[in-house]
Amino acid sequence: MEYRGSVRPFVNFNAKHDAEVLHKAMKGIGTDEDTVLMLLTSRSNDQRQQIKAAYKKAYGKDLVSALKSELGGLFESLIVALMTPPVSFDASQLHTALKGSGTDDEVLIEILASRTGEQIKEIIKVYKKEFNGKLEKDICGDTGGHYKKLLVILLQGDREEGVDEEKIEKDAKDLYAAGEGKFGTDEEKFITILGNRSPEHLRKVFEAYKKISGSDIEDSIKSETTGNLESLLVAVVKCARSVPGFFAESLYKSMRRAGTDDDTLMRIMVSRSETDMLDIRASFKKMYKESLYNTIQEDTNGDYQKALLYLCGGND
Repeated sequence: MEYRGSVRPFVNFNAKHDAEVLHKAMKGIGTDEDTVLMLLTSRSNDQRQQIKAAYKKAYGKDLVSALKSELGGLFESLIVALMTPPVSFDASQLHTALKGSGTDDEVLIEILASRTGEQIKEIIKVYKKEFNGKLEKDICGDTGGHYKKLLVILLQGDREEGVDEEKIEKDAKDLYAAGEGKFGTDEEKFITILGNRSPEHLRKVFEAYKKISGSDIEDSIKSETTGNLESLLVAVVKCARSVPGFFAESLYKSMRRAGTDDDTLMRIMVSRSETDMLDIRASFKKMYKESLYNTIQEDTNGDYQKALLYLCGGND
């Protein structure tokens, strides 16, 4: 498979040397933010972990704590996110979304709809280790109804594989019968089919659905369901169609609403930089006729902006 991330492992990597460079950049009065951001955005996450270890060995202190004491604001949050291993980052985002009063459903929906089964299983393990809790239990305590059911199905990380030709037509008819084809909605059917089938299978089901009903499955979901269940079902459909397309839209919304949603912007730029940022950029350009790079440039500033642009990896 071709590598589709914007951040690649640095070729002549030397963790000890990088640790020294960062130490110098933070020594004395003031910090050389440019050096910090250029170095850390051009290393892979795995390399950043090695730099962290080398730094501790050389200077007897934690690199992340040192960075936190020198940096501030959004730039600090972004650098700390970059220094976090990807699975730990997802787990901590979910933990923050669930703890305290109120739940940040956008985070739950984004992560659980877009991650692979393997990734979700890893997240559950790390969540348990780092927060001493069960992710499923915490989600069940914070959500309810059909929304909770679908989240729990996604948490199993156990979608069917491949395309089952014999089920395509039946699934499409079942979805139609569960929604548009009847008075009221049979949410269970939507949850079972969308939560368990493989993305490839679902794409075929969506085509068949359009032939039967004359409309896209997303439109039917929007007219048949509301609230968090609607948002989660739509996210699952969009991720089945195209994960990069799903993230391109989320990025666009994070910047084109009134005020920038920096939490979402940062979370996606960090978590997708080594996964599919090149595809997200291409989808963004195709969908919105403008480049992700220029949009970030218009919506952010300072070192935070510079670091995001490095993560973007170029202007289309």
